[in-house]
Amino acid sequence: MTIARASIERPIYTWLIILGCLLGGIWGFNSIGRLEDPAFTIKNAVIVTAYPGATAEQVATEVSEPIESEIQKMGEVDNITSTNRPGSSLIEVEIKSTYDGTELPKIWTDLRNRVADAQLPDGAGTPYVNDSFGDVFGIFYAITAPGFSDAEKHELATFLRRELLAVEGVADIEVSGLPEEAVFVEPDMTLAVNQNISPSALAAALSTADSVVDAGGVEHGPSRTIIQRPQGDDTVSAIAGLTVGVGGEVLNLYDLANVYRDREENPSLIIRQDGKDAFTLGIAGLSTENIVTVGKRVDERLAELSAEIPFGVEMSPIYQQHIVVEEASDAFLQNLAMSVAIVVAVLAISMGWRAAVVVGATLLLTVVGTVFFMDMFSIEMERISLGALIIAMGMLVDNAIVVAEGMQVAMLHGKNGRVAADEATKKTQIPLLGATVIGIMAFAGIGTSPDATGEFLFSLFAVIGISLMLSWILAITVTPYLGNLLFREIDEGEHDAYGGPFFRAFGWTLNLALRLRWLVVVGLIALTAVCFNAFAKLPQQFFPDSNTPLFFVHYKLPQGASINATSEQMAVVEDWLDERDDVVSYTTFVGQGATRFMLTYSAENANPSYGHMIVRTESIEQIPALKADLDAFGAEALPEGEFRTKRLVFGPGGGDPIELRLSGNDPEVLRTLADEAMGIMRGASDNLTTMHTDWREKELVLRPIYSTDRAQTAGITRDDIASILQYATDGTRGGTYREDDRLIPIIIREPLDSSLTLMDQVVYSTAAGTFVPIEQVIDGFEFIPEDTLVQRRDRQFTITVGADIRDDVTAATVHSEISAAIEAMDLPIGYSMAWGGEHENSGEAQAALGKQLPMSFLIMVLISIVLFNALRQPLIIWLLVPMSVNGVVIGLGMTGLPFSFTALLGLLSLSGMLIKNGIVLVEEIDLLRHDGLELKPAIIRASTSRLRPVVLAAATTILGMIPLLTDAFFVSMAVTIMGGLAFATVLTLVAAPVLYYIFFRKQGMAEERNRHARDLATGVPA
Repeated sequence: MTIARASIERPIYTWLIILGCLLGGIWGFNSIGRLEDPAFTIKNAVIVTAYPGATAEQVATEVSEPIESEIQKMGEVDNITSTNRPGSSLIEVEIKSTYDGTELPKIWTDLRNRVADAQLPDGAGTPYVNDSFGDVFGIFYAITAPGFSDAEKHELATFLRRELLAVEGVADIEVSGLPEEAVFVEPDMTLAVNQNISPSALAAALSTADSVVDAGGVEHGPSRTIIQRPQGDDTVSAIAGLTVGVGGEVLNLYDLANVYRDREENPSLIIRQDGKDAFTLGIAGLSTENIVTVGKRVDERLAELSAEIPFGVEMSPIYQQHIVVEEASDAFLQNLAMSVAIVVAVLAISMGWRAAVVVGATLLLTVVGTVFFMDMFSIEMERISLGALIIAMGMLVDNAIVVAEGMQVAMLHGKNGRVAADEATKKTQIPLLGATVIGIMAFAGIGTSPDATGEFLFSLFAVIGISLMLSWILAITVTPYLGNLLFREIDEGEHDAYGGPFFRAFGWTLNLALRLRWLVVVGLIALTAVCFNAFAKLPQQFFPDSNTPLFFVHYKLPQGASINATSEQMAVVEDWLDERDDVVSYTTFVGQGATRFMLTYSAENANPSYGHMIVRTESIEQIPALKADLDAFGAEALPEGEFRTKRLVFGPGGGDPIELRLSGNDPEVLRTLADEAMGIMRGASDNLTTMHTDWREKELVLRPIYSTDRAQTAGITRDDIASILQYATDGTRGGTYREDDRLIPIIIREPLDSSLTLMDQVVYSTAAGTFVPIEQVIDGFEFIPEDTLVQRRDRQFTITVGADIRDDVTAATVHSEISAAIEAMDLPIGYSMAWGGEHENSGEAQAALGKQLPMSFLIMVLISIVLFNALRQPLIIWLLVPMSVNGVVIGLGMTGLPFSFTALLGLLSLSGMLIKNGIVLVEEIDLLRHDGLELKPAIIRASTSRLRPVVLAAATTILGMIPLLTDAFFVSMAVTIMGGLAFATVLTLVAAPVLYYIFFRKQGMAEERNRHARDLATGVPA
């Protein structure tokens, strides 16, 4: 008994399958996790090390180099990059893509051990390893509190953080941009000198005044009581009342210094929301939780807290991942429903309502059953997984169409439903299974690719695999059962089911093609050659721009600019945005980027000369015009800085569209090469806009000229001079003031209203126990241009030239314009170049995919050979695959869309559909020939019988893609499938039969002669 017959005669099993899919799907829809885009693991860690007083080059060679040398011993490491600034090292470690997220904790432990083994110079701090670099705080608010004191803002942030951390499903909360306060101690140096009290003596007194130390404990009997240090006075006035002992005298701090609490003049970060001072609150959900559910809980808790939040406080959403995810999921579900409706409507028109119900019900069960298994396997409902269902729609419906079509034809000849189901599935279920597995294997390269792109697109492979296998199971169980219930048995005797005008016209066309077979083959080869040539000229793209209605502003003043100067420049942009009706909101960050609120967002490292904006519009359609106007305004109003706007991009990647890395040993040579490269780029392409290097400009550094003889005579060291200069400028850290959970620095500095110059300062000599005028130990100051931003990659000095491009061209187009000229540069011995940016990201993704595809295609070829137990039939089918690019080129060329990475996925899908149709057709020809039909009639008969299923599957797939034409991520894929499948239908129904005829003509003629000879021998008339 066949599976199809059993599904009819034992309906309880069939209903178990139906109810299992329906109820499981309903449960899955209600419990499945939701995301906007699939998650991928950021396999990076950051190591931060302080080295106060060192130049950027000293930091690179004395701190970064030892740490990098230890890290390089780890086999798991792919790249090591470091950013070296005066006084600090920031090293970023990227792990090889072959390691998945489950292996990272052990790798991070090994990394910490390696970093701890590094031998660092005296004065360098303990390296801090941050392996939570990729945490996403997708519920992101800007909070404004006009009229509130700095302390009140801190209290508000603490309150919100405490309350929201208690919400179920919240993993972490990050607060940024709070006012940075300090307790300032400004001594009267005249009094201090008279009393012989140095700033270092003040710092020593302040640092021990409120330090936390162990006071021991006492034992009494069996118990032990802990003794605490005396409780400190937590007021600024108490700090002013501290005593300083010098020469047997005890003075209060307020006798010789002004002590007060105030905001720091040069904070590390300034945030404004719509022009108003703000701080941000980022909320991250647990990875095991549905972010939509977590977001709703947070919203509910905020509503409950509204009565406790002071009046005047406003929480403005910058990004609400839970709302974005819900809207995106709902929109995609609507697209999916629309696609299913289109498929059913096409089937109803072409096959009648009964067949439409049978195939449509099978398709619906496939979709809801897939959702059930997605939830079972922890595959979230997101853009890629939902898109996979639409992409696979043609292959999903094809299995059911083949079975339903076969049953209808058999029942037209008077056979009952059981026999019709038997016949329809017996001859097609194995070819359909093989073709289904081949369709799945077409995407296996994506699913098994170990890089971030493969991880990002894994759900595409998983969902297509689940849905296609489920569609085959349902096609040989549920479709026969429903067909037996709905299809009518009509005995029309010898009536030809394919005798209609449409089938006759196709038969005549195919007969003509078989007669003109060589002309058809030559024409296809010529067309394919032309299209392959045109394909090479199609614009290439990695991932398209996101359809989230926001974009970014990046602004950089010359290196060395203060954060306040940068803030003033950003205020000019804010004033312009305030006048625009197409701007919903904007958030300004000065000094560094924002908290990572999206997985694809990467913040700029801290730099006082850097300004950043997140600008939100009502719709993505408004962005191009607004962005162009803003670019023009920025170039005109802020000519002294580098002004750039940038769209948010789907998927992994990052960096500038065009990047060129130059590596070598001499920073000066690298700067010269970078300038040369920028000149070549400008001359080679008119499509480049702003250009820059990641070393930025050199800064003028003020350096005292140390008089060795006089200084040593006076007992003054270089450190003594550095300390007094720090006191006279930024101030010296003198301890910590504790206020609840806050640690506020105490800064000892020269009074702001002091008229003293640097040459007026006095230096305390520890050896002599007295002050010495600084002019006695230095020979003045000199200005020196110096690199203050030194980048390294894999232990070599590396400068990166970055460039933006015009919005109407792709990075691949620009790269093709400039690559030859750049690669012709004459580099000195020991220097090298490498491309970064989109070219590198795309190349790495395609290389990772390329490593997996050969095995996938080998399995596909082997399956096709096993199915036919022959070589010629699979060869015929595989010869069609390169020709499928013809329709792709025509479709993308007519629409002007680039061939993106998602279009590549569409091409893989197309190859799977083409091979699947080819297998079923060639198998049908073989069966008819096996039943005794001659070659040419068998080809025409089999092709005619496959005409309706192939055309219907193509039509339903093409029309089902219509909802994706409005999705920025999937549009190029949709056009690839639509154009390619339209042409692939011709290949399946015309080219495959023609090739079969050519390959088997001699064998067919021999069979006809043998058959004729047998007929003569048996007396049967020819």
